[in-house]
Amino acid sequence: MKKKRQQKPPLMPVGWALERRYPNEIPQSGAISMSEHPRFKAFNFEKWIDENQHLLKPPVGNKMLHEETGMIVMVVGGPNTRVDFHDDPVEEWFFQYRGNMVLKIAEDGKIYDVPIREGEVFFLPPHTRHAPQRPEVGSIGLVVESPRMFGMKEAFEWYCFDCEGLVYRAEAALTSASGIVNQLPEIYDAFHANEEARKCPHCGSIHPGKGAPPEGWVVT
Repeated sequence: MKKKRQQKPPLMPVGWALERRYPNEIPQSGAISMSEHPRFKAFNFEKWIDENQHLLKPPVGNKMLHEETGMIVMVVGGPNTRVDFHDDPVEEWFFQYRGNMVLKIAEDGKIYDVPIREGEVFFLPPHTRHAPQRPEVGSIGLVVESPRMFGMKEAFEWYCFDCEGLVYRAEAALTSASGIVNQLPEIYDAFHANEEARKCPHCGSIHPGKGAPPEGWVVT
């Protein structure tokens, strides 16, 4: 006895599922038309840079790409070099959009370079002591950081240019919605004004405290 061949169900027309879910979005002609979200809009990053170029150079040097959000998404421009190292309790992600930069890393008594070339990305684990160096005029980088929680501590450290040993460390706790921005001038001024604090406990050299790093220290 021959088995009856099972008939396949008929194919549904293109857009049938959408018609079932969004009947008001499908014109009677059968062409699919989707609605754009009324609030969420993408924007052109290159255009944003052009409009904010005046803030992406000294003395400001950076601007938040998105406001009123827990995630920190910052655009940073060059030239900009620094002599302090940041101990961040959260991860940081770097994307070098234009030009080159180098990330100085202090680890196990040595200072290392991590070059980040144009078009490259780099993920920095939390509590990795780092000092971003952006000596190139017109360079543009994107830095993304995880949101911080109240009570988290971060620190700023200075290392000897001669022996690479730790000279000074200052900690700051997140105690308000404004972050640690208001605490930074006090931290920097206290170090810059105190020559004893700037004296390296390992070799006795005096850290300059502020200003540009020594010639040849930053190479991209």
